[in-house]
This record gives sequence, structure tokens and C-alpha cells, in this order.
Amino acid sequence: IKKIGYNPLTVAFVPISGWHGDNMLEASSNMGWFKGWKVERKDGNANGVTLLEALDSILPPSRPTDKPLRLPLQDVYKIGGIGTVPVGR
Repeated sequence: IKKIGYNPLTVAFVPISGWHGDNMLEASSNMGWFKGWKVERKDGNANGVTLLEALDSILPPSRPTDKPLRLPLQDVYKIGGIGTVPVGR
């Protein structure tokens, strides 16, 4: 994780088994060696055992609602009688 530029203290490592459902929704007895994950962040630390808890602990990004909407343009059409129509996704 460190080699690709992430701080290991801010990334939750959760071993799971999708085939058996281990550590996905509730703690598994098959992974007794795993004591849980812990994440350090500015807004307070988070910890847990399951993948669901790790996903729930992700903070949503702040949205700049006071700024203008930015939309990537896909194409611009020039329609006779109507004008230029920008199309975005």
C-alpha cells in the first residue's frame, strides 16, 4: 500500500471470503486470527471487523454546493433553427 502512495494507517484491511460469506456482514469464526481493522483520520478514528463496517466508515466527500455545476461535455450539436446544444453525461 505504501509503495503505491497510500498511508497504511488510513486504509482498512479486511480479509473476506465471498464464497463462504466470512467477515462480510458479521465476524467469522473461520478467521480467528483477524482481530479487526483500524483507520486513523482527521475526523476521528474508525474501527471494526467486517467489510460492511469498513464500507460504512467511509466518509462522503464534501460537495461544493455553493459553486457552479461542472459537467463534462460529451458532444456539441448544431441544430438548425434551435442553435448549439451541448450534451453531457
